[in-house]
Parts: sequence; C-alpha cells; structure tokens
Amino acid sequence: MDLKYLNAINILVLGRIVILQKIAASFNENFERAWHSPRLKSLLPSDAPEIKKIDPEKEWQELHKENVQVVSLNDQAYPEPLKQIADPPFLLYIKGNKDALKGSCFAVVGTRSLTEYGKRAAPLIVEPLAQAGLTIVSGLAMGIDGLAHQAAVKMNQPTIAVLGGGLNDSSIVAENRKLAREIIQKNGAIITEYPLLASGNKTSFPQRNRIISGLSRGVLVIEADEESGSLITAQCALDQNRDVFAVPGSIFSSKSKGPNQLIASGAKVVTDSSAILTEYNIDSNVRQLVLIPSNDFEKSIFNIISQNSLSLDEIIRATSKNPPEVISCLMNMELENKIINLGNNRFALP
Repeated sequence: MDLKYLNAINILVLGRIVILQKIAASFNENFERAWHSPRLKSLLPSDAPEIKKIDPEKEWQELHKENVQVVSLNDQAYPEPLKQIADPPFLLYIKGNKDALKGSCFAVVGTRSLTEYGKRAAPLIVEPLAQAGLTIVSGLAMGIDGLAHQAAVKMNQPTIAVLGGGLNDSSIVAENRKLAREIIQKNGAIITEYPLLASGNKTSFPQRNRIISGLSRGVLVIEADEESGSLITAQCALDQNRDVFAVPGSIFSSKSKGPNQLIASGAKVVTDSSAILTEYNIDSNVRQLVLIPSNDFEKSIFNIISQNSLSLDEIIRATSKNPPEVISCLMNMELENKIINLGNNRFALP
C-alpha cells in the first residue's frame, strides 16, 4: 500500500470512511493506481478539491517536515483493538510516540462545560488509573477531556489525544495547546484520521469518537448533557462491545443527566478508581508503569535490564556506546521514572 497516494486521496475525501472503502474496493487497495485512474473522480464527494491541485509527493514531504508519522491498517504498528471495529480508519496520523498506542487504553470523556463536581471527580478517578498503567484516551477538548489528559501527564504516564481535525494547531483549542506539547513530552501521542490541514466540523467530531472508544477497553463518562457528544462515544463503545462506565451525579444537574441515563441503561457505576481497576484485575496498590522508550537507545537499555538489575559498567559494555552517552541516557530515564537507581550506580526497571 503506497501511503503517499492514500494520503493524497484522503486529502480529497477528508477521512470519509465510506468513500475510502469504496475506492479501496474499486481498486483492490492499490491507491497509486486509483490516483492515476480517470475513474477516481466519479468516486469522490462533490466538495472534493480538484485532483490536479494535489501533489502527492509534496503533501507527503509536508508530513515529514511536521514530524507526523503515518500508520496504515496493514502496518504492524496499527493498534489491534482499533483494527477490530467495523469501520477502522485507513490511516492514522500520529505526533509523538506511536508505541503509546500499544498500551492498555482506557477512554475518559465528558462535557466541555463541567461543574465543580466534574473538576473534582476527574482527577480523583483518573490519576490512579494512569498510575496503575492504563493509557488514558480522550479528545483534548476543554473540560473533562483536558482534565483526563492532565491527570495522566501529572502521573508521568503516556496519554493519547484523538483529534477531530488534522494535526495542526487549529484543531486544538488554544487553551490546550500547551497540554498537547506536554502529552508528547511524556511519551504520549496525538492522533487523527484526518489529513494535516483538515478542520474539524460537525461530522468529524462524532466520527472521531469511534476511534476513542475503539482504542480502549472501556469508556468512562464524567458529566454530560442528554445530547452530549460523550454519549455518542458511549454508544460507539457499546457497538464495539466495549465496557461503559459512568459517574453518577445530582438529579438537579443537567450535566449529570447523561451519566445517570447511561447507568439506568446498564453502565457500570464509578465513584472512585477501584471499580475500574477491579473490573480489569489491576492491583491498585501496585504501580504498573507503561514503559515506553523515547528512542532506539532507550529501547536497547530496556532490553538489557529487562530481567535483572545491572551496574553502570555492565550496561556500558552491553550497549557498546561511549560512557557519557550511556550516563546521559540513564539520567534522563531515571528522571522520567522509566528506571530506578538502586544505589551504587546499579539500575533496574521500576
């Protein structure tokens, strides 16, 4: 599969999955042949740009310039849970650490206009989940989404933000752009199925919700109105045979109508993190870090000390790197809680 041409076609269709499925079926997933075929135009939406205005090579280079990684359905890096849903994205555009998508993911969503109750409930529940090793997935919107990501960042754990537009600043609310940078710094990822310069719209946000739930073992809803987009995510989770959890709230608060409605329909009640950790047999008293290397050098160190603690000299000999390089890498990994110093320059995994 030539990703360069699939990306160009995606720019024309803006992630509309049904159209991409038709094009894939018509050309047996040969997107280079599709791009050069006069039949392609007949399969495109009426609002698509002119094909001649798109240069596949130039658009592909733009992704590289912006440090955007691209993963297709056929790529080993494509997350297996997402591959199993009825309508998986053909492409995932990723900024940050794509290995974060291999974690044990759990989605947390809710209203943008949260109350004081939501402000207190989100970190209370989400911080222990992140600390226990669940990779928190949300939509990087204001309100509950932002608090969910912040909780993971606070725990020095990777978190995944799924956008309803392309991987450009205009797709991220201004107040959360600093948070977006912190997500990447903490070995998390920001992902989307939309091309780089695509803007979010009234259809793209509901469509992205299936990715939030599709990546995840379950979805927790904290505060949502009766017609909230969070309930769309919950419905996606049910359609995908995922677990749905909800935080109950006051009958006098409109922000609690969504979760209370979900609970009445069978969602699991959550008043603290233990309900979720118990559901997945995770020991809440044991910190289960998701150890994700930032680069190949860190990955090699993980492999070297995966079974036993080793001294600095042993690690230097095993890596065949210069001592200053090894010491610098170990210091960074220790600061990020990826390894621990047992004393006397002897290192082990947490």
